[in-house]
Order: sequence, then structure tokens, then C-alpha cells
Amino acid sequence: MITKTRVAGASIAAFAIVYAFGYSGLVATEYRSETASVTERFIPLPELNKADYNARLLALAHVSTTTETISTASTSVSVISTTTPSLWPVSTVYPNADAILPFKRIVAYYGNFYSKGMGVLGEYPTDQLLVMLASTTAKWAAADPTTPVVPAIHYIATVAQAGAGKEGKYILRMPDDQIDHALDLANQVHGIVFLDVQVALSTLQYELPQLEKYLKMPQVHLAIDPEFSMKHNERPGTVIGTFDAADINYAAEYLAKLVRDNHLPPKVLIVHRFTQDMVTNYKKITPLPEVQIVMDMDGFGSKAKKRNTYSRVIVPEPVQFTGIKLFYKNDSRPPADGLLTPAEVLKLTPAPIYIQYQ
Repeated sequence: MITKTRVAGASIAAFAIVYAFGYSGLVATEYRSETASVTERFIPLPELNKADYNARLLALAHVSTTTETISTASTSVSVISTTTPSLWPVSTVYPNADAILPFKRIVAYYGNFYSKGMGVLGEYPTDQLLVMLASTTAKWAAADPTTPVVPAIHYIATVAQAGAGKEGKYILRMPDDQIDHALDLANQVHGIVFLDVQVALSTLQYELPQLEKYLKMPQVHLAIDPEFSMKHNERPGTVIGTFDAADINYAAEYLAKLVRDNHLPPKVLIVHRFTQDMVTNYKKITPLPEVQIVMDMDGFGSKAKKRNTYSRVIVPEPVQFTGIKLFYKNDSRPPADGLLTPAEVLKLTPAPIYIQYQ
């Protein structure tokens, strides 16, 4: 695809700079002389490999394909036929080029640096944490050699809390130095960052702009947690909260505008979920070329319970991609029988493309 936008008065040198730094979609103008006519030069956007994209979606859905060659007198054509289930893979808009999913699998460590009880990020010293993450990503790369792994730091940047706080919103926003630490960890492993938002009695409309300077960065993505969205002003933790499709679409559209305005690769939006009521009107959730949406199964327990929650909550309500959270402690504490292995997770249909460890 070629996008046509004028850059008035650009020189050949400026054109080279624009091209080299990847501001694709721009159109430079080259002046051959002071009196010569202007010649427009078009810089094509990078192309999405749609064939690879489609093939990977089919593989995640465990859809078998067969190739048949049909020959005529003048040519032969290869036709791929599939037996496609009714729900997966999901037919949605193609993402812009440079999208992470489904070309790579994201393996994330989750938590908050202030708390040992909220996840693995707060439990271990930095050096040990990064060694663990490297080992975990290596296991996933070995389990599915066809899908490269991207490590991620999934940091809870807006934390729901028991106290109302000075704003009465029952949240605590993390200071910049803590978010910067998450960025630094991701940089050390050549990974990406997710900033997780628990709105409590606040709203996405109020909280996302608080993080905009980070969300403008190409390596920073977003997660939102319906569990702590208190639509009826309950104290967080007393009931399970909820997001509607309108909330999720707001977050997606907010990110999409940042992508367009700042010439960014597509963002990934994670939506946690472990009950039916945590997300309402799922059919109205709209993936965008700029934003890839992952419905992440967030429940803990035995392997059988996790498989059941995935098949009962995530599978019947397809949006775009799926993820799963694995709990180092809660999935191993009796009567639970241990974490699902990468091989066991990959047998789920569809296979999750986002893996989170808490």
C-alpha cells in the first residue's frame, strides 16, 4: 500500500533521512533545480505478509490444510483447502505491517516491584529475575520452534487498592522511576513492556492519558483488567468487576491514535478475563489495524480447571487472539497440580499467543 502525503520543500538529503529512519508512508519532493518542476517520490509502506499471517492463524486454531494443484493447458494453480471450525480462527481486520502477532509469541513476567504478592516481578532480585525470564522464553522457543519468542515485562502501573486514597478512586499510580525500571529490564532482554491498568473507581478515559508519554514509545503496550473496574463504586476486591466492549474499544482507539500520530508499529492490548461477566458485548469489540487485541485467561487452579475456564470463557467468545496466565504459586498449591507446561498450553484450541507468568 502507498500512502500519499506531501512534505513540502524536502531536499534529496532530507528524503534520504526520512527513508532511513523509517517514517514510512511519507512522500518527499525532490527539486532537480531551482526552476525545475517538482517530482514526487513515493515511499511505500512495508507490506504485511498476509499469507504467513493467515497460515499462522490456522496453525493456532489447529486447522489442518491440504494443498491441491489444479493444472490446465497453460498453467497450474495450487489451491489450499481447510476444514475451519466455526469460531477459530477469527476473521478480523489485517494489522499494519510490523505487527508482533501472530508472527511472534509474547512471554511475559507480571507483577509490581513494590509487592512480593502481586507477581514474579516483585519477588526476585533483578539479576535472578532476568535469568528466570531467559530460561522461560527458551522453553517456549523449544516447544514451538516455528514461532519466535518476545520476552516482556508486564508491569502493573495503576494498582487498585483497599484504601480510597486522596482522590477517592481506590488506586495508586506508580511513580516514573518504577515504570522506567520496567523499561530498563525489558531493554536488557531486548523485549517489550506492558503497562497494566486497574482503574477501580476511576476510568480508562482518565487513567490512560496519565501514561501517554510511555504509551507513545514503540516498545510499550497496554493491558487493562476488568476484575478491578468497579462500575458501581464497590471497593476493589469485594466483587469481580467488569468492562464492556465500549471500554475496550475506547482503549483500542486511544492506542490507535497514538500509533497513527507517532508513526508507531501496531500496539498490543491485553484484556484479562476469567469469568463471563468480566467482559460484556464481546461481539462489539473491534480490533483495528493499529491495535491487536488479546483476551487473556486469568484464572488459577488445577490444570483441568484452567482448561475448563479457557474453553468456557475464552473460546466461545472470539475477539482476535488469546492468552493465558500461569501462576507459579497458585497453580502449584494443593489441590492444584502444577503449572501447565508449554506443550500442554500449545494443545489448547486456539493456542495462546500471549503467555503470562505471575
